[in-house]
Amino acid sequence: MLIFKIFRTEEWTALRKDGVTDGAPIDVADGYVHFSTAAQAEETAAKHFSGQDGLYLLAVDAGALGDELKWEVSRGDALFPHLYRKLHLKDVVWAQPLPLANGVHQFPAGLAEAEA
Repeated sequence: MLIFKIFRTEEWTALRKDGVTDGAPIDVADGYVHFSTAAQAEETAAKHFSGQDGLYLLAVDAGALGDELKWEVSRGDALFPHLYRKLHLKDVVWAQPLPLANGVHQFPAGLAEAEA
């Protein structure tokens, strides 16, 4: 199962340069890297990145993260994936720009199938 992380350009650039990151400022503050499932990613973008351009969507294989990935209750009592270690560039299966069109982030077609 793929899980997803939204990064600003500078966060994605830093991960590619350094090979490892503690995540975005919210991740550092909370002590874990926040992820979303495919079904949760669009709402996450709307809630936390509304109107922001220059974003990247990163896909990570949840199964490859081991015991340091915890599924915890969060927004709307839904289970969200939280990574309790640094995110490594080698964890990223793919990354692509998350463009903004008419104020709405344009997610890849078929993203929901990524949960299968």
